Amino acid sequence: MLKHRIITALILLPIALGGFFLLNGGNFALFIGFVVTVGAWEWARLAGLMTQPLRCAYAAVVAGALMLLYLMPDLAPWVLGASVIWWALATWLVLTYPRSSELWASAACRLLIGLLVLLPAWQGLVLLKHWPLGNWLILAVMVLVWGADIGAYFSGRALGKRKLAPQVSPGKSWEGVYGGLAASLLITLGVGLWRDWSIGALLLGLMGAAVVVMASVVGDLTESMFKRRSGIKDSSNLLPGHGGVLDRIDSLTAAIPLFAVLLWAAEWGVM
Repeated sequence: MLKHRIITALILLPIALGGFFLLNGGNFALFIGFVVTVGAWEWARLAGLMTQPLRCAYAAVVAGALMLLYLMPDLAPWVLGASVIWWALATWLVLTYPRSSELWASAACRLLIGLLVLLPAWQGLVLLKHWPLGNWLILAVMVLVWGADIGAYFSGRALGKRKLAPQVSPGKSWEGVYGGLAASLLITLGVGLWRDWSIGALLLGLMGAAVVVMASVVGDLTESMFKRRSGIKDSSNLLPGHGGVLDRIDSLTAAIPLFAVLLWAAEWGVM
């Protein structure tokens, strides 16, 4: 299993980095759209669509929605605004699971939620890419999430005692969350000092990083909640040793749109 994970990572990493940082404009949107469309195919299974024709049809609907958003960029504020509302609601759904599952048990509801998870993530990345510091901003949100994941892993293994959401993901602990948050805040502090931010900007940056990291935790738990409800361990087996695409981007689906909204509100992204 470890061998498969390493081989898959070595193959995917240069492809992902090249797509994120070397492509621009329509090519970048198409690259991210492909990843999101594959995620939609996997989400359809979490929503209860088990046959390939239905799963492919849902993926096609998502691909069509992405094309519409690309052709109508003025919809971006509405898409990202809907994402903020959704992830606030998702936090409550995770905290009250399994009781809350009665509210989204139908396939139609879960398919709609899939749109709220996937479309804003694409929209956020496309928006970030268009800003002057686009590549650096994309790298920043990824480093925040990856740093939090690494910090959570080590602090959770060493100190984890209090379960975060035992009904959703028994392996996660509050100590892991605190460790991941501390790691991301240290990264943000280092960047702020390196770039000589003012005290006010540094405080805003630290608060924004905390919000993004906590959103990434909710994104991870949300996919886990849907997988648990569906009795599925991995979203698919497309990535040997890693599960599916959704298993790799679940944290980012929440972190990216929140990151974009915060930068947009603070007018940092266009500086």
